[in-house]
Amino acid sequence: MRRVAVLVSGRGSNLQSLIEAADASYNVVLVISNTPGAGGLEKAQAAQIPTLVITHGGKTREVFDAELDAALRAAGAEFVVLAGFMRILSDGFVRAWQGRLINIHPSLLPAYKGTKVHERVIAAGETSSGASVHFVVPELDAGPVIAQATVPVHSCDTPESLAERVLEVEHKLYPEALKQLAKGDVILKNGQAVFG
Repeated sequence: MRRVAVLVSGRGSNLQSLIEAADASYNVVLVISNTPGAGGLEKAQAAQIPTLVITHGGKTREVFDAELDAALRAAGAEFVVLAGFMRILSDGFVRAWQGRLINIHPSLLPAYKGTKVHERVIAAGETSSGASVHFVVPELDAGPVIAQATVPVHSCDTPESLAERVLEVEHKLYPEALKQLAKGDVILKNGQAVFG
């Protein structure tokens, strides 16, 4: 069973799905937030998972990331999962955890990297969107994709209604992708996701 740490900044809905889906392949051993009072911390505590708050105010990215790295290593984390973690990690941190650091993004990458995804998808008149789980690399939202799920975009959609539909598939997709990683069914090799 692989030891997983989850980083959150907000309510922790993807964290909840990861906790509920945990099986013989992985176990969530630590939840860290950069936001005191984040809902994700309460969800972790309710599941009796250790939590930690590391605030980023007044710190350089490198200092914050060094504190994060030390906490992850102290907990014996083998994989790090970003679940609504609203911080861009330094290149040094990303390289240190490369191949063991994943994120979920609310689009069908490589389309619509960055923020305001649902607004941009609707404005472009797309008929489908979705979610992607990917390895984290230094370039934002550019890591190799591990898994994707598609949802339809309806003509009456608002960014909020589309976000809700995408989040539903995220809750199934993220645990499945983490299980693949934990079992060694997917690895990062020479900048590519390689499936075994």
